[in-house]
Formats: sequence, C-alpha cells, structure tokens
Amino acid sequence: MSAAQTGSDVIDVETASPAAIRRFLRPELKHHSVTRRSQDGSELGSVDLDPATFGIVPNKDVLHQVVTAQLAAARAGTQSTKTRAEVRGGGAKPFRQKGTGRARQGSTRSPQWIGGGVALGPKPRSYAQKTPKKMVQLALRSALSDRALGDKVVVIDRWTFEVPRTKDAVAALSALGLKGRILVVLGAEDGYADRSFGNLTDIQTIMSSELNAYDILCNDWVVFTDGTLPGGTASEAGSKAAPATPKAAPVAATQAVSAPETVPATESATAPATEAPATEAPATEAPATEAPAAEAPAESDTATGTAAETAGTPDADTTADDPSEAATEGSDS
Repeated sequence: MSAAQTGSDVIDVETASPAAIRRFLRPELKHHSVTRRSQDGSELGSVDLDPATFGIVPNKDVLHQVVTAQLAAARAGTQSTKTRAEVRGGGAKPFRQKGTGRARQGSTRSPQWIGGGVALGPKPRSYAQKTPKKMVQLALRSALSDRALGDKVVVIDRWTFEVPRTKDAVAALSALGLKGRILVVLGAEDGYADRSFGNLTDIQTIMSSELNAYDILCNDWVVFTDGTLPGGTASEAGSKAAPATPKAAPVAATQAVSAPETVPATESATAPATEAPATEAPATEAPATEAPAAEAPAESDTATGTAAETAGTPDADTTADDPSEAATEGSDS
C-alpha cells in the first residue's frame, strides 16, 4: 500500500518526508469551552480554551519520562557511607600472618569485619536528569489536555480576597462546586488568595510560572484566573493576531515624522552651495572696491612715518635731504 488514507485526505508515503507523514497522522486538536465564573459562583459567560494547549492527545510516554525526571531531581542525594580508608582505626594487623589457622587479615576495618568499611556503598551525587525543553512543554500540554478532557478545568475572573481568611476560601470553593484535591494557579497579585488557601490540606497553590505536569496530575481540579490561564483563550488569540498589521503603521508614521526633519537638514546643507554665485558677485565688483585698496600703502606709509617721528627716528625723506645740504654747504665754503 503506497498511500495512507485518513478520511478524505491522502498522502503519498513514498515521496513524503517523515516529518510530513508525522504531521499528517497527528490527530486534530480538540476544542474545549468552560464556563467563566466569579468567586461567588455566578456565571460570566463561556471561555474557549486554547486548542494547542488544552486540545492535544496526551502523550503518556512523555508524561512518564518527565514526571520521573522531576521526582529524580527532587531527591537530595546526600546519602553517604564510609569506605575502609575512611573508617577510624584498623591500622595494625590483627594477628600474625601464619600459624593461627585462621584466614590472613591485614586490618579490622576491612568490609568483612564488623565495624569495617562498606564496599561499593552509596556516595553523595545528583540524580537530576537532563530533559529537553520541548519534552517538558509537551508533558505540560498533555497534562492540561487530560484535565480539560475530563472537564476538570475551572476559570474565574479573579480572586477578590480583601484580607487573608480561610473561611472565605472555603466559601469560594463551595460556591464553585469543587471537591477533592484542587490545584489553584495564582499570579503575582494573588498574595491574599495564597494565604487564604494555605491552611487547607487538600488545596495546593502554585505560581503560574511554576506550573508543571506533575502537580497537575497529583490534583483532581485545576483552577485558573483570567491572568494565569495558559495560552489565553481562542478569542484572545485571534485578537492578538489581528493587530499584527496595524502595529506596522506606527513605524510608517515615525518615518513620516522623521522625513521632514531630514529634508530641512538637507536643504540647510545645500543652501550655501546654491547661494555661492550670490557671494561671488562682490568679487566681480572688486575693481570698484580696489580703489581704496590701492591707497592703502600711502596710508600705511603715513602711519609708518608718524610712528617713526613719534619714535624719534628720521624718515626716508629726511635722510635723503641730508647729503645735498652737506654738499651745498661745502661749495659755499
């Protein structure tokens, strides 16, 4: 037979991959719905449990392995025995080697002696087993699905304990119609509920982050609140998936807001380059402006002469006139 048929769906076993065959043969998820209640027992509507968490077929083999590993990890592993080297005494040979007719002995702390060491005895060790995370998650979903299959899952809106009181906890469980061993899953804000259920021997409280398959299997009922329900509800899952596209809108809006900020920056950077010809216009009119610049040396000479006179040093003209005057005086004489 070259094909596996389930209902109207058919898959070709010869060409399909092993993963595709496993997915094809995997049972369909079951949908469960429970009545949502308040602490006083009044009905607040119905809640559809997440099929991926509460609707799978329980995997008994995985449950067994995970529970065994959890119980093994809970062992202290502090047992210890002393070997013949660790027992006090026994340093001297009890009797001579030959001539007594008895078996030779080297120490009274050998394992065959009373008060001696223990051969191959237990030593402190860890019993923890390495369990894959996916296997632990599958075991948790299997345990939750088993309780949902037996209608043993209860969902309330929240716990409204004003003060820690055991009497109020008993009244709440009676209003919900719960009997037997009950696992109450609490959140970080349910401190009063934790203390209210603390004195009841058949009630076990656990944080939602610490929920595990072993504690679920040890109890008959599992009570969740809206905040601790794993996987949420089917309606919440749809509402969370819908806003996926609108979430991209703020990103576009942010880009739209940031775009105008980029444009002025670009304009301000290119503005000087555009106005460069206007700046060069005065350079063309330089000849008209150069007239005062040509008179600058005269002004500088005047300033130099003034500075020289002030300093008491003869300037260039005065120095040039001195030789001629000396020649005229010589001819007259």
